Amino acid sequence: MAGHDTAVKARHATRQMRLEAALVRGLVALFRRLGPVRASNLGGWLCRTIGPVLPVSKIADSNLRMAMPELDSSMRRTIIRTMWDNIGRNAGEFPHLATLPRNPADGAPGWDVVGEEHLIAQAAKGGPTIFVSGHIGNWEMLPPAVARYGLPFSSFYRAPNNPLVDRILCDLREEAMGEPVPLFAKGARGARNALAHILKGGHLGMLVDQKMNDGVAARFFGLPAMTAGAMAAMALKLRCTVIPGYIERLGPARLRMHVHPPIDLPDSGNRTADQMALTQQVNDWIEGTIRQQPGSWLWIHRRWNKHLPIIEPKK
Repeated sequence: MAGHDTAVKARHATRQMRLEAALVRGLVALFRRLGPVRASNLGGWLCRTIGPVLPVSKIADSNLRMAMPELDSSMRRTIIRTMWDNIGRNAGEFPHLATLPRNPADGAPGWDVVGEEHLIAQAAKGGPTIFVSGHIGNWEMLPPAVARYGLPFSSFYRAPNNPLVDRILCDLREEAMGEPVPLFAKGARGARNALAHILKGGHLGMLVDQKMNDGVAARFFGLPAMTAGAMAAMALKLRCTVIPGYIERLGPARLRMHVHPPIDLPDSGNRTADQMALTQQVNDWIEGTIRQQPGSWLWIHRRWNKHLPIIEPKK
């Protein structure tokens, strides 16, 4: 009897996964037919209509209360609505990332770059590179945009629970990149594989703005926030180039990549202190970027733990 129940549950789970995958394939097909601007507008409308009433928006409101206590309730609602609009636009634009042109005419869909000289210089210099960013604007555009400069990077990756949906998303990312690149699972094994990739001269992209329970308690918006330490550990171990950057949303399917100069890596002789200092430096940069356009960031993750002590970088 137990075996029968298990088989029934397995069949139900398989049907559920197939239905989810069919829905995702249908949305991708619809977004492709609409074109990048109309797909962005539809995705934005859907998410900004539904998202603010979902329970997860309470997490966003709580995060905003902690991080930016100067905001009143009306300001927080506006930021949360803008956040959902951006999430929806990202989804609508996802199937079009491979075909969005660089340096389009004014107002046309596409993307341009501020600070491309840093990518050109790194491509000419060669060697491994770590690109750091956060879930800001259309973060999915960052890998294919950087790849256009001869610097295709791999990324840490948390696969969806549904492997059929995972395959659809991976295919879209590979299409946007124009070439296959390895993805590394989050965790110790993924970190080892990523380190091996960099040791061979590869490039790695890291979104370091989510909570990492086994990370370090650095400051983020003045509050202790568990932050991944792998980026700093790898960068300092290999003394490789670390370049911050993000994708700003200018409008429907209209994006701008901001590339900042490489970070000067600390070298005090104290590896632990240097890792903490670099981690904090990147957190400060991400915070400053978010403060420019708070609605461009993904506020729905449980980023903070107010009970953690802040560990100050040693001077």
